[in-house]
Amino acid sequence: MNTQNERLCVDWLPKTGFQLRKAGVRFDAVRVDGADGRRLADMMDSITAGDPGPIATESNRCRAVYFYLPAGSTAHRVWAPGVTRFNSVSGTVSYVPVPALGGETWPLFWYCPPSDSERFVHPVILRNAAAALFGHPMSFGEEGGH
Repeated sequence: MNTQNERLCVDWLPKTGFQLRKAGVRFDAVRVDGADGRRLADMMDSITAGDPGPIATESNRCRAVYFYLPAGSTAHRVWAPGVTRFNSVSGTVSYVPVPALGGETWPLFWYCPPSDSERFVHPVILRNAAAALFGHPMSFGEEGGH
């Protein structure tokens, strides 16, 4: 049993290993693959002085980086190309891998583990960082669009 999970009281974290969680219930997520995802995670870490919110990385396949955001925050927003959204927009069901805080979680690892049950990556900061990093021409703070 993972006592780190119990002390933190984050009910969407698995106790061991990793599990798929339905997006849009406790959180939404975005995924950016490969080196771009790592650069975006590093940028978020820098922008937020080391507290970007929960971010997990994948060690195999496309070496994805998952950013966990508040539920309902990824839909109906313009995102830079290369960003894949996971949410529960009408008619869609998305599942996102989530690692436990400790123990064997391969191929997923926390880049920045959750620090609080209500603390997530800030969607506007992430969207603007992705737009700046990937050269996407959107105005900072823009909230509309599909």
